[in-house]
Amino acid sequence: MKTYPHAPNRHSTNEVGAGDLTMVELLWLEKRIENRVRFGRHVSERVVDRNRRVLSFAPGSIFAFVRWTSNDFGTVLSRIDILRAAIPGQRYSTVPWITPGGESLLRLSGWPKVERVLQLIDIVDALGIDPADAAPDYWHHVHNRLSVNETPRPYTRSRHQAWLHRRRITS
Repeated sequence: MKTYPHAPNRHSTNEVGAGDLTMVELLWLEKRIENRVRFGRHVSERVVDRNRRVLSFAPGSIFAFVRWTSNDFGTVLSRIDILRAAIPGQRYSTVPWITPGGESLLRLSGWPKVERVLQLIDIVDALGIDPADAAPDYWHHVHNRLSVNETPRPYTRSRHQAWLHRRRITS
């Protein structure tokens, strides 16, 4: 049985097969397309060419994927997804540029909402907390609130400590 370091039911061994990794293709074409990872801990990186790279994430790890596309008339797409990398045997959502996909914690589009999520990520960073370690429930909360044009509650150190305690007792 394989175990995964960021999966909800962690065990003491951290065996990950290459086929279990979630791969994210990053692409940058100046003034046309930008696919990037805003946060997350990748376990490997492969450079395809000067415009493309592929990052691989361990099952259960959390990362933010930002996509932006434009044409001659302006921005066509702005989207952010915060995902938990697919865990073999568990359900996941498919997302363009990500193989196989991941559990969706947040999925928003439109520049005002994407920009707001990026600001909230910066606030978590400013607390000295890696956004990849923030409570997954917080990203669900942000998704739900911004989806209906409401203001999300801020992430705090006390909320983070509560998440760490909850994670420890459920592991």
